[in-house]
Amino acid sequence: MTVYMVFEPPAKDRSSLTRAERIAFVPDRFTWSAFLLAPLWMLWHRLWIVLVGYVAASVALVLALHFAGVGAGARSFAIMLLSLLIGFEAANLRRWTLLLNGWREVGAVVGEDRESAERRFFDRYVSLETTREMEAALAAPPPPPVAPREATDVVGLFPQPGGGG
Repeated sequence: MTVYMVFEPPAKDRSSLTRAERIAFVPDRFTWSAFLLAPLWMLWHRLWIVLVGYVAASVALVLALHFAGVGAGARSFAIMLLSLLIGFEAANLRRWTLLLNGWREVGAVVGEDRESAERRFFDRYVSLETTREMEAALAAPPPPPVAPREATDVVGLFPQPGGGG
């Protein structure tokens, strides 16, 4: 079972259906693709700030170890440890980037795989959205009462009897 953190996009448009189509599910687990191909994984998920930080940290680490007189094998091992850290922290990096871009964390859901987690989440999400819409409709002020019209003997377009001339 995997825990998925669920994020809703910024409310630029008011349609809950459009927002629901863009909801992001971030698995809270070790990410092999982030470990093996960290820069490509960051590009794929549009983690631009994280990518710049990763490149800067990698370059600084390699240069520091080089100037310290450490061998090439140890430098490669240090880069592998940095990639291992990225693999473990991949979910946190994605969450941080989504929150930085204005996304809202709407909860967590557990599932065997992403599809079952989405199904469980949207079963609850649809009922919550329906409840919110109903509460908004009930909270709206009632329309002002219409004053009753007084009875007149006038039939037609003229406001007073005999005023048609």
